[in-house]
Amino acid sequence: MNTQTLEIKTALQILKPVHEVFEAIVDPAKMTNYFISKSSGRMETGKKLIWQFPEFESEFPIRVGRVEDDKYISYYWNIDSDELLVEIKLTPKNNAATIVTVTEKSKNNDEAGIKWLTGNTEGWANFLACLKAFLEYGINLRKGAFDFLNKN
Repeated sequence: MNTQTLEIKTALQILKPVHEVFEAIVDPAKMTNYFISKSSGRMETGKKLIWQFPEFESEFPIRVGRVEDDKYISYYWNIDSDELLVEIKLTPKNNAATIVTVTEKSKNNDEAGIKWLTGNTEGWANFLACLKAFLEYGINLRKGAFDFLNKN
């Protein structure tokens, strides 16, 4: 274990087949129901995308690393001027459920890194809960959830 850097890792089981979960992550039309508000395209290996989130006015450039159908998705994005790797692994369970594991790497183990670790761990837990709610129940948990961030 490297104590000089911090890494986020979180996981949740979703009661849907792996292909359905995979499509919900790579297809922007589905992602807008639980995560982003807009994407310039589908997540495909090597593609550069622009994401927008409903609670932020900024655009977020995404550089897709590798996509393996129904197994793995990786991309890079900039957080506080650092390009960070996000990996999403899909593990099927009995053809009716999928374990989704999200890892985000890495920041220095210092005050700024701890702030990132806290905020983004919360964010990835929220991502997984929103993904589960959308896929299992058709609910968009994110809708209106962060409106208070843009209010005085």
